[in-house]
Amino acid sequence: MKCKDVLPVVVIRAGDAFCRDCFKVFYVHKFRAVLGKNRLIFPGEKVLLAWSGGPSSSSMVWQVLEGLSRDSAKRLRFVPGVVYIDEGAVCGQSPEDRAKTLAEVKLILQTVGFPWHIVALEEVFSLPPSVLRYFAQEPVGTKGAYKVAVDSFLQQQHAPAQGEEQQSQPGTQDPQSPAGPPTAAQTEALSRLFNSVKTLTAKEELLQTLRTHLILHVARTHGYSKVMTGDSCTRLAIKLMTSLALGRGAFLAWDTGFSDERHGDVVVVRPMRDHTLKEVAFYNRLFGVPSVFTPAIDTKASEKASIHRLMEAFMLRLQAQFPSTVSTVYRTSEKLVKAPRDSGAAGPQGPRCLLCMCTLDIDTADSATAFGAQTSHLSQMQPPTPPAETPTVPCCSAGVGRAQSCCQGAGPCGRKDPRGHVIEQLCYGCRVNMKDLPSLDPLPPYILAEAQLRSQRAWVSQEIQEYLIEDSDDEVHTSES
Repeated sequence: MKCKDVLPVVVIRAGDAFCRDCFKVFYVHKFRAVLGKNRLIFPGEKVLLAWSGGPSSSSMVWQVLEGLSRDSAKRLRFVPGVVYIDEGAVCGQSPEDRAKTLAEVKLILQTVGFPWHIVALEEVFSLPPSVLRYFAQEPVGTKGAYKVAVDSFLQQQHAPAQGEEQQSQPGTQDPQSPAGPPTAAQTEALSRLFNSVKTLTAKEELLQTLRTHLILHVARTHGYSKVMTGDSCTRLAIKLMTSLALGRGAFLAWDTGFSDERHGDVVVVRPMRDHTLKEVAFYNRLFGVPSVFTPAIDTKASEKASIHRLMEAFMLRLQAQFPSTVSTVYRTSEKLVKAPRDSGAAGPQGPRCLLCMCTLDIDTADSATAFGAQTSHLSQMQPPTPPAETPTVPCCSAGVGRAQSCCQGAGPCGRKDPRGHVIEQLCYGCRVNMKDLPSLDPLPPYILAEAQLRSQRAWVSQEIQEYLIEDSDDEVHTSES
């Protein structure tokens, strides 16, 4: 595709050149086409834009801002908000640098005018255990429900002109941020957690997990049903290969697809997945999209410091030699189907990973898979059951509402060590990462509390099933006698 009227200034690939105006039309169309094709975001729905300050997420926010303006040909009809996660505590930033970065962030957010939420990563130590639970999504309805919702929204928009003017001025919204900066104790606890992790690969996975939990909590707290992330085509191709290397092949469709419904009531969408990093860089440069550049956890790390860095360098080097590499990997990810291997655990109530919240692949200890081998190894590492009169740990030590020593050494708290409670509730990829965390003590309390609560529920359910089986056997013996 070439622009013949004006001298081309943007060359995306060999044979594809655009002038400035044509490139903007091409770029905007790709963004709108992804949203229009999937029709997951209904008119009037609250959507949270996950903004990191980087090029891709900044371009995403800018696309939404322009799509909501009066001059837009096809206006976007959802209600946006922006969330920014301050990760300076784990990325080597000093308090002065963090304050300077937050000042730049607030300046840009005030310019954008959307309701915004700035949350420090230290807030994970005050999250409730409910953030790790699946909440069923409200039924969307038939295919015609989207058209009905659009018609209803347009009728409401045409009703009073004054109401429309008030709604089209998002700059009057007040910023919504936490009560104050994180405490020194929270910052120290977060630093202790990441310093205890052995490898950079596990640190990056842990950071991604905690960031997702924070964004999910903000979305649920403020009534957002959708979360937009700025993952580009290049980034998703790298993420696909990285997930394969980390043992997350079963969840590629959720990790790289357009929509991610693993949380139930909050759906993650990726509208930038058709844009390459080169296109994003050109657009931001030509149209002055503001960004905030902050150091990442892998800044200045060597190429072989982590699986993420190694796979990124491999993909980008291969893309430089073979320009179709990223697109080929990306198109492969589009063909992945969201179908769990075990149909019995595919429902919303099936067991889910404690950290990534994906449906677990349930294998027995004698299964010929890596997950089964880990399960067998975990069962062999279980400590012996202590005597009933001397329980090791009170069942209610995490404050889940049960009486002290309720299991008397026979329940889940006295039968296994605390690490076993957490490991058995993780998927294969998260289990591999947890090997680089020698102790579970630095983990945020909400993870440990939810792990103990799930173990207690599983133990009570097993006890009830055993009781029902014994009761039915007794009835059979009684009838025979």
